[in-house]
Amino acid sequence: MTKKEFVKLFFEKGEFESKADAERKLDAFLTTVEDVLNDGDEVNFIGWGKFEVAERAARLGRNPKTGEEIKIEAKKVVKFKAGKKLNDKVN
Repeated sequence: MTKKEFVKLFFEKGEFESKADAERKLDAFLTTVEDVLNDGDEVNFIGWGKFEVAERAARLGRNPKTGEEIKIEAKKVVKFKAGKKLNDKVN
């Protein structure tokens, strides 16, 4: 699903003046989540899920084409863990 398709569905399910209003509010929500994660905090919607930042350690990998070993740098990654309510609805 693309962002445009998501905004259309979001508009239909929510109470917005227009699709543009729905898109602005979605952008505000996503930016807020990004800001919280950048600050090192987590975003937890009880029952629905949790977004958090985790550290991935440096490691050795292998180039699949040549077989040569390469060093993969350490980095931060965003993880999402679904909550019970979301898991129950999906399953």
